[in-house]
Amino acid sequence: MKRSLFRATWFRATFAGIVALAMLSPASPVLAQPTAAAQPAAAVQQAPVQPAPVQSVPPVPAPVAATQPAATPAASDASAPPADGAGKVLKSTPVALKELSPWLMFQNADIIVQTVMVGLAFASLVTWTVFIAKMIELSVAQGKLRGALRKIAEARSLAEAQFALGAKDSLLSRLLAAAMGEARASAGISSDEGIKERAASSFGEIVRAEGRRIRTGMGLLATIGATSPFVGLFGTVWGIMNSFIGISKSQTTNLAVVAPGIAEALLATAFGLVAAIPAVIIYNHFARVTKGYMELVSRSSGAAARLLSRDLDRSHGSTHSRAAE
Repeated sequence: MKRSLFRATWFRATFAGIVALAMLSPASPVLAQPTAAAQPAAAVQQAPVQPAPVQSVPPVPAPVAATQPAATPAASDASAPPADGAGKVLKSTPVALKELSPWLMFQNADIIVQTVMVGLAFASLVTWTVFIAKMIELSVAQGKLRGALRKIAEARSLAEAQFALGAKDSLLSRLLAAAMGEARASAGISSDEGIKERAASSFGEIVRAEGRRIRTGMGLLATIGATSPFVGLFGTVWGIMNSFIGISKSQTTNLAVVAPGIAEALLATAFGLVAAIPAVIIYNHFARVTKGYMELVSRSSGAAARLLSRDLDRSHGSTHSRAAE
């Protein structure tokens, strides 16, 4: 009896342990699912009861509302007035453009560059002064010489030509005076060729002197036209060198820092071209005009030589007629 009771008790205990283990191990996931599903249900049921979480929701849209006004001006940039910084930039642009005017660039340039610019400006002034003076001189000289040639066109001797010209000092009157002086100095000499040769030598000296006089200032124009570009280039090289030195000191390659120095340097080249181009053009013009004037001088020398030759032939003819009588 005791043994049977013990077995019955052991079987019951064993069966109860197995049932407990079976209920705990396989049924725990199933039991966990209803528990987890039951928690939202409980939360849903408890949500209306607790108002605190509902009141904490409104602060969330506050950042959204704060970002909306910031987006509105960005969309209307075209109609909105510029900010203070933008307005200052827009107002400073015309000032920067005014600072690059030639006069301000000259004032801000280096002393060497300023000296080059002043020298080239003076050279340009000399060029236009020579142009005006030579135009007046050549016009007056050509007019006088043409008028003198017209006056002696009908003259038959040196005396008549001098009487037609009068007491006015001119190139043609100097040529006639040289011819008559040589004829008087050679009185009693029967060789006409020697007299004509000596007279031609005197004419050549007068013509060369007149050529030197009329070309006065031409060499200055040639010098200005040939050297002004190089002088301006020297100022440009010096200015660009100073500009690069300033860039190295400022340690920046910003265009606002680089542009003024380079512009000042290039202004020297502009001055050189302004002085050189008119000088070359004026020189070429006067070279043509002077050539035309020297042709008139040669005509005057030939007219004086022809009058001398007539006087010599006339004097020899009268001598032969006296000898025949």
